Amino acid sequence: MSIYNYSVKDAQGNDVLLSKFQGKVMLIVNTATGCGFTPHYEDLERIYEKFHDKGLEIVDIPCNQFGGQAPGSNEEIHEFCTLHYNTKFPQMKKSDVNGENELPLYTYLKKEQGFKGLGEHPFKDALEQMFLANDPNWDKNPDIKWNFTKFIVNREGTVVERFEPTEDMKNIEAYIEKIL
Repeated sequence: MSIYNYSVKDAQGNDVLLSKFQGKVMLIVNTATGCGFTPHYEDLERIYEKFHDKGLEIVDIPCNQFGGQAPGSNEEIHEFCTLHYNTKFPQMKKSDVNGENELPLYTYLKKEQGFKGLGEHPFKDALEQMFLANDPNWDKNPDIKWNFTKFIVNREGTVVERFEPTEDMKNIEAYIEKIL
């Protein structure tokens, strides 16, 4: 199976075949509008504007599975992002990234790039305590841990990296620039 065999629904419910991004670098991210990491939208938009003409596509998948931090409708989420962060990259339909109803795309992404740790971040200890309270083996499974986990897919369609929300956005930008 290839990343190009998957599709997601756009905010209007239409299928978006990932094969339409063949030959491009993709940044696939689960997002939320009411999270401590929500300001990542600003960096995502800046990165999108900087690299879109060079072949970058962002696949933004709002998700309400983490602390109920994306409670709005698809339209409300889009309005929030355009109003507060002037986002121009397309947003997909709000979807699950873990569990029984997770998008098949996320099953694939997690199989290709598992969880490798949170790195250093001011929120690290609080996040680890919260994860541990819900699952004593949280760090041993590939599940998405929180909002704004990012996957990078290269031009050949290989899922080459996974960045947790605690990763500095400058490192993600540098990685994307390197593979473009």
